[in-house]
Amino acid sequence: MFDSAVVLTPLHYVYLIGVLVILAVMVLRKDTPAVCIAFLFLLGTIGLGSITGGIMTVFNSILFAAKEFMEVIATIALVTALSKCLKDLGSDYLMMVPMSKIMKTPSVTWWILGITMLLFSLFLWPSPSVALVGAIMLPFAVKAGLKPLAAAMAMNLFGHGIALSYDFVIQGAPAVSAGAAGISTSDILTQGRPVFWVMGIVTVTAAYLLNRKSIAATETVSAEALPEERKKVTKAAIAIAVLTPAAFLADILLMLAFDLKGGDATSMVSGTAVLVMCAGAVAGFGRQSLEKVTDYLTGGFLFAIKIFAPVIIIGAFFFLGGSGITTIMGDQYQSGIMNDWAVWLAHNAPLNKYMAAFIQMVVGSLTGLDGSGFSGLPLTGSLAHTFGTAVGASVPVLASLGQISAIFVGGGTIVPWGLIPVAAICNVSPLDLARKNLPPVLIGFLFAFLTGCLLL
Repeated sequence: MFDSAVVLTPLHYVYLIGVLVILAVMVLRKDTPAVCIAFLFLLGTIGLGSITGGIMTVFNSILFAAKEFMEVIATIALVTALSKCLKDLGSDYLMMVPMSKIMKTPSVTWWILGITMLLFSLFLWPSPSVALVGAIMLPFAVKAGLKPLAAAMAMNLFGHGIALSYDFVIQGAPAVSAGAAGISTSDILTQGRPVFWVMGIVTVTAAYLLNRKSIAATETVSAEALPEERKKVTKAAIAIAVLTPAAFLADILLMLAFDLKGGDATSMVSGTAVLVMCAGAVAGFGRQSLEKVTDYLTGGFLFAIKIFAPVIIIGAFFFLGGSGITTIMGDQYQSGIMNDWAVWLAHNAPLNKYMAAFIQMVVGSLTGLDGSGFSGLPLTGSLAHTFGTAVGASVPVLASLGQISAIFVGGGTIVPWGLIPVAAICNVSPLDLARKNLPPVLIGFLFAFLTGCLLL
């Protein structure tokens, strides 16, 4: 349960102003790190009562965010290093040829890429799946004429959207929601099923229909999508072209056999990527392989850090909204600032079944702003229990609505700092991807809310 006696302080109001200013700057398509640093200093000064506290909060917040993102940074760097090796060997071309027979048009490719991402994410979770699908299938998709931004949208909405929010295989998200709501995980998966499927189907359908003209605009170039065949195909290129998909397939089998999930699954994918890259360098370049491995790793990490540098700063601000505030500003802060706002909203808005459903989605969205869809699930789960008991509504349905909004926003498909893995793999701007995702996700929210109201 949550604390009903939330007292709003100047720290809460300054943080809310900061959120609004940052969102406004994003809408204006300007960079936000400078704004985030300014508000980090203000929040630290107010929260710790001194200028030195403000200065330390700036650094501690950035350090905390860097640690939180390090796993993704390393994964992106190592997968990028592998892709550079595949390109130098010519293995990427050999891997694309058979897939080109299936991915004949950008429209078909968009759906194949998305559904593949969905299936992988249900069993492995989206983070390792992004690396797997990105390393193997993304080059096929781009060569078939699909724009990288459209590919990123398909991978993100199917993976971090549908698969992560429903999560009926691994059941991580519904287990957290159910525990906080005092119900069983199966209650959420069964009673909330219509809400999850309506959200998913409406969102991806809206995404395709809203962008079908830009996707179809490249239909005519698909016949020339593949590059010209290389004049010389080496044995090393053929060997690595076979080894790469075989190694990742072995990863999947091992993950299923040993029940490896989340961070463990990501470690398998990242470790496999760097080992295959080393094997490719040795097979293709012999004595020069030592220098080649260094070059590939350097290029991969430079690419990842270039993408993540501004995101770390932005994430530093929003981590104060969640449980990260305790590590950043000390044990005197046990509740995230944005979580306090969510609880305050829940206690100060007029309440009935439909308002309860609306508040659940708003609260879930607010808690998702820190880029971690799971951080808000204990709150939305406890609110579902409270609201359901107070107004006689279905607790599992309310919990499902909160889970959907928290994960679609923060898991994530809306906040740019939650989109980095997909954006980096596809080499697109997280802000551009967030703008593309926003209309279909909002349409999905509307239909999910209406479906939830019918089931309450």
